[in-house]
Parts: sequence; structure tokens; C-alpha cells
Amino acid sequence: MRSLFLCLFQAIAFITISVAQTDTQTAPSYAPTIDENALLWKIEGKELSTPSYLYGTIHMIGSEDYFLTDETEEAFDVCERVTFEINLEDMMDFGSQMSLMMDAFMKDGVTLKDLLSDEDYKVVDEHFKEMGMPLFLLERIKPMFLSIFASGDMDMFEGGFGGMGGDSTASSIVSYEMEFMEMAKKAEKEMAGLETAEYQMSVFDSIPYKDQAVMLVESIKAEDTTDDGQFDMMVEMYKKQDIRAMQKMIASEESGGMADFEDVLLHNRNRNWIPVMAEQMNDKPTFFAVGAGHLGGPIGVVALLREEGYTLTAINPVK
Repeated sequence: MRSLFLCLFQAIAFITISVAQTDTQTAPSYAPTIDENALLWKIEGKELSTPSYLYGTIHMIGSEDYFLTDETEEAFDVCERVTFEINLEDMMDFGSQMSLMMDAFMKDGVTLKDLLSDEDYKVVDEHFKEMGMPLFLLERIKPMFLSIFASGDMDMFEGGFGGMGGDSTASSIVSYEMEFMEMAKKAEKEMAGLETAEYQMSVFDSIPYKDQAVMLVESIKAEDTTDDGQFDMMVEMYKKQDIRAMQKMIASEESGGMADFEDVLLHNRNRNWIPVMAEQMNDKPTFFAVGAGHLGGPIGVVALLREEGYTLTAINPVK
């Protein structure tokens, strides 16, 4: 079931990237500066007795590109709790797994053919046929999930993963969340989540199926015309811990009409996390592991925590 968890993470990351834009209406005084490019952040102040830490993950990365700095491992070791976007430990329950699988399907018998023109449906059908995935088996899956499968980053019929960018010869895939979970288990650390899997799934229902279907078609067409190295560029930025460059890359991409859902998909989630983080940090030192796309910008987690009065220090920032 690991692939199911990572599918949820990857799908949420996908829509986050699709809607992320630089908010020019908000003063960026709390946002990370050009001298604060870092994945690891120390959180202090506001009467915290001990610091907590914030780490930006990438939900899937090739094993040859995976890394953890000594500072990150030290921060992880001193914290008593590890908190993810959702509590992965809870997701080991079979009932939760089945519920999550059922939530991946559209309601009321809606199918992909109901949402697309004959021409667009043919585009999707031919794309999945080339991948060896007959579309009639996928008709009722929410189009946003299909967008992830269409990218070739994930094999929905196997227990593991193929290569990034559809390259079946690529190395195995590593999930930072799964690695941190295993580290937490080994160290017998408490695990928690900032939101529930049910809430993350409800994000998909915040977007009309028709709009999801349009984005699916656009993502397939874009894949046919863009350089396969785009994900590699993102990985290189991640390895350099360059969250500003990642944000600029994300903001420069086409939003595919998803900007109308920016608040519910990105900003509201970031804001909702702040009081949860505050409660957990006041209780015990916590290591927060969330997607790196949530860190930067004027409505990113770093800026929002600073706005609440916390002191956040970038650890080993990239100059």
C-alpha cells in the first residue's frame, strides 16, 4: 500500500504546484529571503522552551538523488515527535487504506467520458493505451489522480514504482516521508499529522470534476510538447536546497485554470497548519516534514510562523 500513500502525496503536491503563484498583494516581509534558501529551519521564540524544526520534503525522488544532511539528522534526533502532512502511522490501518481507495473514485456514477469531448477523450485514451493502461478500468477515478498516473511517475498496477518521467530503466524511487517514518519507528518517536487523509481527499472534491478533466487533458498535451528534463530540473533545485528557485519555477508554469482554487488548495492548508504546529511545539519538540513547496513565499509556512511571532532560522542556507 505504499504506492497508495505516495499517490496521495504526489497528487496533493501536483495540485499545489499547479496553483502556486507569487502573491503580489501581500507584503513579503516574512518570506524567506535570497540568503535563506534552505530545506531545514529551526523554530524558536514565542515562549517555546525547546526549539522545533521544519523540513521541506520532495515526495518522490530517485534513490541516487536522495540525501539527508548531518544537520537534518541531528534535528530529527533531538525532536520527540515527527509530524507529517498526514499521520502515516494511522494510514497503516487496513480500514483507512480501503476508505482512501474508495475516495479516489468519482461520485454519482460520473465517468471520464461524461466530462470530456470525444476529441479530448481520444487524447486521454490513446495516452493511457501507450502506457499499457486500458482506460475503461480508470473511467471512474478522479481525473486529478489520473493526471499523476498519466505522467508516468507511478505504476498504479504494481506495488512499487517505475522510473521518473516514464523511464522504466531509472533507479528505484525514495519517499522522504516513508524514510522519516521508518526512522521514527526505529527511534520509537511519536508520529502525528497536520491534517487528516480525509481532508486531503476532500481537496479533490473542492475542484469540479469537469475542471479536473480539463487539467488532465492539458497535462497530457503538455507532456507531449515539453522537455522530459523538467522534473530533473526540480530535483536539482531540491538537491541545492534552493526553495526560491523552486518557487520561481512553479510560479512560471501554466496554472491550467487552477488559480481559482488557490486558496483552498494551498493557502488555506498552510494557514490551517499553523495552530496545529503551535499546539504540538508547545507540547514537545517536533520535527515537521512537509512538501518543500509549502515553505517559501509570503503565504508559505515559514512566513506564516514568523507572522505569528516565531523566530525561524535557515540551517545551512544556499547562497
